[in-house]
Amino acid sequence: MSFKMIVLPGDGIGPEVTAEAVRVLEWFREHRGLVVDVRHEQYGAAAYHQQGAIITDEVMADLIAVDAVLFGATGGPEFDEVPMAARRQGSLLRIRRHMEVFANLRPVIGYDELADTVSLKPEAIHGVDMMIVRELNGGIYFGTPRGVAQSPNGMERGVNTLVYETPEIERIARFAFDLAKQRGGHMHSIDKSNVLECHQLWRKVVTRVGAEEYSEVPLEHMIVDNCAMQVIRDPKQFDVMLADNMFGDILSDLAGAISGSLGMLPSASLSVADENGRRRALYEPVHGSAPDIAGQGIANPLGAILSLAMAIELSFHSPDDAGILRQAVRSALAAGARTPDIQGGHPTTAGTTEMTDAVLHELHRLHDM
Repeated sequence: MSFKMIVLPGDGIGPEVTAEAVRVLEWFREHRGLVVDVRHEQYGAAAYHQQGAIITDEVMADLIAVDAVLFGATGGPEFDEVPMAARRQGSLLRIRRHMEVFANLRPVIGYDELADTVSLKPEAIHGVDMMIVRELNGGIYFGTPRGVAQSPNGMERGVNTLVYETPEIERIARFAFDLAKQRGGHMHSIDKSNVLECHQLWRKVVTRVGAEEYSEVPLEHMIVDNCAMQVIRDPKQFDVMLADNMFGDILSDLAGAISGSLGMLPSASLSVADENGRRRALYEPVHGSAPDIAGQGIANPLGAILSLAMAIELSFHSPDDAGILRQAVRSALAAGARTPDIQGGHPTTAGTTEMTDAVLHELHRLHDM
């Protein structure tokens, strides 16, 4: 089978880390026979200054036609010069809504190889294998009304609206339950139902879907305040964690403490499957644009590389290749390759390119075994 992928490097460290992920993809094309046509397109503030738009309408339309989109990062000081209308027209939120990728998967792994860099005790992170399922097309990031306006009393007033309708909750709940069923595990649904009526509906709908359609999957509800504490206190209690758009965003960043750095975290955003089982898919590292280190060659590429592993598994339908890549990442870490964010007490530090070199070295070794 052959596949098509669009790469949107974006801003900040995005171009650096996506370039390394593409290097790894080239290895799979050469050594494992993976057939993927890679197309690079402009995105971000630099793109705006060159073409008058953060992303062109042509590229935006093509995002739903390819098998996968690999995204780098967005944001930074250079966006201050981009008009707000242009920012909204090409924003990552608009891309997610345009592609209808409603299910955001954020795996969190406890790496024994990084135990010396993680603030948590080694026994706390050992064996952690958590999947955070974040609803991505609704909630407070999209609700209306929103904005900042002047109140009758002359003060500025900011408004954002948290809103979910029953079908949106049912859709993401089924996705999370299906995943928990495949993993042979259980599900935690996170909300703030003790305060927010919207989350009272969330809990009601998730409970009903679980009872009527997934009675074999254990379900536990947890208030988000407690969840934040439990993620650090005892992360191994979690298997699949379901959360709304904002809570999923925050909790997955918090969980970066388990993996050692935000630079270690990948993600996949998926649409509903079509009649052929194909899902539109957007892959991106969880970290931001990190403008303070952009261009220095020290950004951690593993979040982007592990996002590629998710694409290889979910969009290119090659789970064995994805498994080899994940093992190569762990082997590279075990051999001592570390970018500054995961250096800890290790005596040597790898740059962005050297980190990828270490992964490619391990891929060669594993391929030859």
